[in-house]
This record gives sequence, structure tokens and C-alpha cells, in this order.
Amino acid sequence: MRQTNLAAESADYVQARERLRLAEIELMRHREQVAELRRRLPPGPVVDDYEFLTGPVDLAAGDEPVTTVRLSELFTAPDRDLVVYQMMYGKRQTQPCPMCTMWLDGLNGVARHVAQTVDFAVVAAADPPALRAHARSRGWTGLRLLSAGASSFKYDLGSEDADGEQDSTVSVFTRDGDGSVRHVYSAHPRMSDDLDERGIDLLCPVWHVLDLTPGGRGEWSAGLGY
Repeated sequence: MRQTNLAAESADYVQARERLRLAEIELMRHREQVAELRRRLPPGPVVDDYEFLTGPVDLAAGDEPVTTVRLSELFTAPDRDLVVYQMMYGKRQTQPCPMCTMWLDGLNGVARHVAQTVDFAVVAAADPPALRAHARSRGWTGLRLLSAGASSFKYDLGSEDADGEQDSTVSVFTRDGDGSVRHVYSAHPRMSDDLDERGIDLLCPVWHVLDLTPGGRGEWSAGLGY
């Protein structure tokens, strides 16, 4: 892909832009190597067939009686993987997390594309009516929303502590031929002492758009009021 051909570009700018281009190529290749490492993980442990609470998939259906669904039943066909976003909402998190909401706004928009290859669900500690009310306020129509209910799913996967404090987490599961579900991979925002909020940024286009600009991310944070 050719670069711009603007007459006003200085020699210093052209050299700096070329250094940046090469760094972007290196970053892309490294990201592909990391993705390959994920794909080559050995089989993970078999997990409990957790039970979740759920309402009707169609938001227009209203708050119909709550039913239950098991983790193994979230797989819609053989040889499909399952991705679960664990939202910070419920128990000690009495209001929906604005940042989780931003992530899910974006995932709602691409849900129909994701569904062509993998199954996707959102699990929170909040009860189904509260989840559905928040979904309606955001216009989410493509997300399957589940409550962890009384299960230890969020605690076992590291998105909830013993006091009920919530964390955002992305987890991937597979299902064996005998119906057993295996945990493949989980990612949390905190990656290390100096990277405590960046671990799942690749799932959110907002950050990448801001990173393109001279101002970068700055101190901006998502909100629920817009």
C-alpha cells in the first residue's frame, strides 16, 4: 500500500512515518505470533456444567419467566467454540460498568458476524430482569445475556472475588464429543503490575481509534449518559 503523496510533508516527517510503518508491520507480525500461541494451547481442564438464568432472547418479548440453561447448552453445533464475556454488574457492582457497556456496545454490533463461526454469550452476576433492562437502554439486540445466578462460574473463572467484587473477563471454551466442556483461555484487564487495565483492549475498537490520534487515549473514560 502506497503512502500519501503530499507535497508539504517534510523530510523529517517522511522518515518518522517510515519508522512508524515498519513498527506497525512488526507489531502485526507479533500479534499473529501471539494468536498462534493461543491456538496451540494444550487441552484445558474440564469444567463444571454451570447453570445460568436466562430470559427470552428477544428483547421485545418483555420480562417473561426466567428459565435456566447450562454451559454445555450454549454450544449450538459440534466443532464450534464458545466465547463468554463476563460483565461487571451485580452483587457489589450495583450499577452496570460503563467500560463493560462500551465493550458490549461494540460486540453487539458485530454479533451476527461472530455467530457465523463461534457462539457468544454475556454472563453477569445481576439478575435477568436487570440485565434485560440495561440491554434495552443500550439497544442490544444481538447479545445472549445470562445471569450467573447461584453458580460459582464467575468466581471460578476469576471475574469475581469472595466479597462479590466484579471484574471483566473474556473466556473461551470448547466441548468434547461426550459433551464435557473445557476451559481454553481467559483474559483479564490486569496483565501485570504496570498493565492493570489493558488486557482485553484488543476487543474494543474505541481504544484503537483514539490511539490513531496525536492526543491518544488521554484521561477519557466511558460513561452511561450518552
